Amino acid sequence: MKLLVVGGGGREHAIIRCLKKNPAVEVIYALPGNGGIAADAVCVPIGATDIDKIAAFAVENKIDYAVVAPDDPLVLGCVDALEAKGIPCFGPRANAAIIEGSKVFSKNLMKKYGIPTARYEVFDDMDAALSYLDTAPIPTVIKADGLALGKGVIIANTREEAKTAVRDMMQGHIFGKSGDHIVIEEFLTGPEVSVLSFTDGKVVKPMVSSMDHKRAGDGDTGLNTGGMGTVAPNPYYTQEVAKQCMEEIFLPTIAAMNAEGRTFKGCLYFGLMITPDGPKVIEYNCRFGDPETQVVLPLLESDLLTIMRSCTNGTLADTEVKFSHRHACCVITASQGYPVSYKKGFPITMTEEAAAHTYVAGAKLEDGRLLTSGGRVTGTTAVADSLEEAIREAYRISHGVQFENAYRRSDIGARALAARKDK
Repeated sequence: MKLLVVGGGGREHAIIRCLKKNPAVEVIYALPGNGGIAADAVCVPIGATDIDKIAAFAVENKIDYAVVAPDDPLVLGCVDALEAKGIPCFGPRANAAIIEGSKVFSKNLMKKYGIPTARYEVFDDMDAALSYLDTAPIPTVIKADGLALGKGVIIANTREEAKTAVRDMMQGHIFGKSGDHIVIEEFLTGPEVSVLSFTDGKVVKPMVSSMDHKRAGDGDTGLNTGGMGTVAPNPYYTQEVAKQCMEEIFLPTIAAMNAEGRTFKGCLYFGLMITPDGPKVIEYNCRFGDPETQVVLPLLESDLLTIMRSCTNGTLADTEVKFSHRHACCVITASQGYPVSYKKGFPITMTEEAAAHTYVAGAKLEDGRLLTSGGRVTGTTAVADSLEEAIREAYRISHGVQFENAYRRSDIGARALAARKDK
């Protein structure tokens, strides 16, 4: 089979490595891929949002199956365009990808169908939003409606911070048109859990849970990033919580999307908070999370391509989705200064062991050399029988990845270890 994977980050590298395990796979094309992905796939310099060129390439190269991984092309209708050319795909069509593409849509969906989430108000007028903040409970959460590279959410601890966030989004357009509409919602407390799930629009088969580390600095300090590391499974996601989520959140969400005529097929990501009142949805994503994928897929024991095709074909109920009971940890090696400003273009060296355990996110090939080209450069994953060992091994192996101005958090997994001791 000839496969096409749209995207070019660490998540896509993890997906490609997992797909390669199927012996029927002859070649995988990555559009655009990156310098590290080039070791596992044929990289083609077509941007992930260049929908027409992606579709034309798929037809010209007789692609048998496509995986559209990032949010932007999904929201823009990449799956629709490929399917129109007769290319079967993993991923939701645009009318279902709106569950991530518009926070206003997803919040209204949850309210309409009684899916637990934070209380909220929606605004498209800045003065009305500012007036509301005069009496709103503090802290509060301000969210831009549309996609904002994972950065469109601001937690405000004072009224002035909240009003500044509103002005920045609606007047300063720091997130472009994504801030034309905003959501102001209740600040929830409790541990966060990421649950990615496979769905064919009828059944939901959750993947192993994970815990992301969003802040740039140790002890969860500093700015929010795209994620500095992950562990799986998440100790807060007990069997009892999982059962409650399936009954109150996962299946109702699929049913709600069907009722709206927006059947969702692909990977539906549930960002959850385990509040004192039970699990609630913080956010939906219409695709695999990054870097959650880098710990979830290494624990998958079933064949990924078979599962993906069953989601497309509507046969997920009859398809095995089995995960290991082991533990995984992914440590991100980033460029010093990320997520604000950082220098690029430094040569990357990796030991043979590190290369085998590392997914490349921000790197390019130039004259045969791998150079840094982004903020998050690599993610190194280790799988072990215990969480302690997985963390220890991930850090040990990650030090086999070297480049000038490399930076890692030193406490990935510490919260998960502490949570287990509290029980």
